[in-house]
Amino acid sequence: MQVTETHSDGLKRQLKVVVGAGEIGARFAAKLDEIKDRVQLKGFRKGKVPVQHLRKVLGRSLMGEVLQQTIEEKSRAAISDRNERPALQPQIELSEDQQEIEKVMSGQADLSFDMSFEVLPQIALIDFSGLQLERLAADVGDEAVDAAVNQLVERSISYETAEGRAAEDGDRVTIDFVGKIDGEPFEGGAGEGVTIVIGQGGFIPGFEEGLKGAKAGDERTVTATFPAEYPEKTLAGKEASFDVKVKEVAVPKRPAVDDEFAKTLGAESLANLRGLVTEQIKREYEQASRAKLKRALLDELEKRHDFALPPSLVERELEGIWRQVTEGLKQAGRTFEDEGKSEEQTRDEYRKIAERRVRLGLVLGEVGEKAEIQVSQEEMRRALVEQARRYPGQERMVYEFYEKNPGAIAELRAPIYEEKVVDFIVEQAKPVDRKVDREELFKPEPEEA
Repeated sequence: MQVTETHSDGLKRQLKVVVGAGEIGARFAAKLDEIKDRVQLKGFRKGKVPVQHLRKVLGRSLMGEVLQQTIEEKSRAAISDRNERPALQPQIELSEDQQEIEKVMSGQADLSFDMSFEVLPQIALIDFSGLQLERLAADVGDEAVDAAVNQLVERSISYETAEGRAAEDGDRVTIDFVGKIDGEPFEGGAGEGVTIVIGQGGFIPGFEEGLKGAKAGDERTVTATFPAEYPEKTLAGKEASFDVKVKEVAVPKRPAVDDEFAKTLGAESLANLRGLVTEQIKREYEQASRAKLKRALLDELEKRHDFALPPSLVERELEGIWRQVTEGLKQAGRTFEDEGKSEEQTRDEYRKIAERRVRLGLVLGEVGEKAEIQVSQEEMRRALVEQARRYPGQERMVYEFYEKNPGAIAELRAPIYEEKVVDFIVEQAKPVDRKVDREELFKPEPEEA
């Protein structure tokens, strides 16, 4: 095999690979010898077909297999000999000259093909012990526990019909209604037996206010305006009138916060419930702290590692992001202009995000490779079980899906691998712990950039 570099520009490479006709012929002969004892053709017993007849009948298809296998093996060998790592699968180009192809197929000419690919960059990793990171921590106070228990109480509220009651904030009203714009009913603007809790903001602004004071059996017209940013563009910003018939007004019944209430939620007592709630909040705090630490770490890694990115990886990442963006806009019935930006501006912004993700992916991959970090079979098993639990009754289908789709398994493995690499770096960085309050711990992060 002869390998010649015909082009090199940054991370882009192009090679010409030539495999001698003699080697191709030897591989073809070996292929014939491999199958001759297994082939059965009409007029011949199994394994008794003359080689010349095999060559005549199956020669062309066998040569196609030989050439395909040769190209795959030689392309891998060419890259391996150069100690280069392709960013993506190399593109192979064969001659389009039909006469030349026929000569190769008949063993009269060398096999020649071009390889085009981008290589992964050389990455000089920083000394992670020099990173200055903070790990935020917040104590779980009584106020947080009280608020969480109160949420449980709110979700446990029941409602009791109140004859002759005029609806107030907190009451549940059951209604039939027909909505109209400019006197004409509109699609999705009618309902029967719909329940609304006044004050919870479950309907468009003005609608719940218009139900206050209503009693069962009342009929009234309620006027409300759809928000300007309402997803359905044909309704956004428009005023509508609703012919409403009130069928029931029910008052809320809040359970007493005591041991009996705790038992309805599976706890042994109120004290036990508060303990369980405290542990849940602690886990939420730890997750928030971990997320902030990881974001700070990734920001530092991006800032401190500067190297050229393979354009093909950036484009692939960008296209994946762009599909999500455009599909999201389509589902919301919105356009780039509705978002206040042109498509070109938006794409440029998401290109920066794609570049960040590729850079960090390459850095984390380099760290993981040098640290020989692996995802164990047990870790994969737990991840698969967790995934299956999300689809009760369809667990077998989930398992079969992953068995048949290596790509899906890779997607399941990727976040586990990433978290293990992050743990490895954090361990070396030794972040400083800092006490903060809940507000700072949950302060929103800026958008990814």
